[in-house]
Amino acid sequence: MGKGKTNPTMKDVAREAGVAVGTVSKVINGLPVGKEYRIRVEEAIRKLNYRVNIYAQGLRSSRTNVIQVVVPNLINPFFASLVNFINKELAQRNYKMMLCTTDADPELEQFYVSMSEQQKVDGIICLSYNPMLEVPENIPMISVDRYFGTNIPCVSSDNYGGGHLAAEKLVENGCKNLAFLRTGTKLVNETNKRKAGFASACEELGVPYTLKMIDDGTPYSAFEDFLREHLHGGALDFDGIFCATDSLAYQIIHTLRGMGVRVPEDVQIIGYDGVRYFGDMDLYCSTIVQPLEEMSATCVHLVLDDQLGKAPSLICLPVSYAYGGTTKA
Repeated sequence: MGKGKTNPTMKDVAREAGVAVGTVSKVINGLPVGKEYRIRVEEAIRKLNYRVNIYAQGLRSSRTNVIQVVVPNLINPFFASLVNFINKELAQRNYKMMLCTTDADPELEQFYVSMSEQQKVDGIICLSYNPMLEVPENIPMISVDRYFGTNIPCVSSDNYGGGHLAAEKLVENGCKNLAFLRTGTKLVNETNKRKAGFASACEELGVPYTLKMIDDGTPYSAFEDFLREHLHGGALDFDGIFCATDSLAYQIIHTLRGMGVRVPEDVQIIGYDGVRYFGDMDLYCSTIVQPLEEMSATCVHLVLDDQLGKAPSLICLPVSYAYGGTTKA
């Protein structure tokens, strides 16, 4: 388009296609029109390089078809996969994603969520580390893994069931002394239930277990020290370890092998998340798999649901066990 020319308007498209402006509007918004009219409008849109102004459209319809997604980062494969599935689900419904990464900074989370009102997004899907997060009353929000209250539905995997399943699998594979390792926040959230499920299963099965948990920001060396304390004559006190995430399991496996402890021959390890190399290749480890695709679809369905106020405050989706080479079966 030459200098001084403005962007084409809906009227320009209608003139080029030889149809009414209302027909162009219907095509753009996916409403039914005659096939011949639709083809003419689509050809005119391509010829003129017409682009829908979603903000101007939003002022007329009170919707922008934009959902804000707030996550800590995209470096962690779990967060990256979650965002990928959410984006796919939104695209299928002709919605766009406004992605915000926070590095788990509560103040930055609050800034982005507060900004959502100014940006006129239609909803928020948020994985937050801020228990005091204030959400605009007029914007629906779905939380991932953190319970905020009855007015904000929380979507999560069955963390308690996953911890229980991990202990059951280790015992089923012959383990007789277990350990649970976790790095995490002190804040109450759904992921804390992994420990509770694990401990409950150990007690039900009559198997001794040890818990080792460190706070976010504590050096990983705390785990290395813990493992050395339980290493006697080249043998580890535990023959089965459940790590609260696959990321931690990956580190623990390398540490143990560096200490001369074989995995899975000497100690079997199960992680949690279902993370895969390069997103779709081999599992990092034997793991409790979160149903990320279903979780993402549930988040999108809820945030776009006009009846959101009637949704349950907590939606837990079932997990499954997957063999990834760090257990004997």
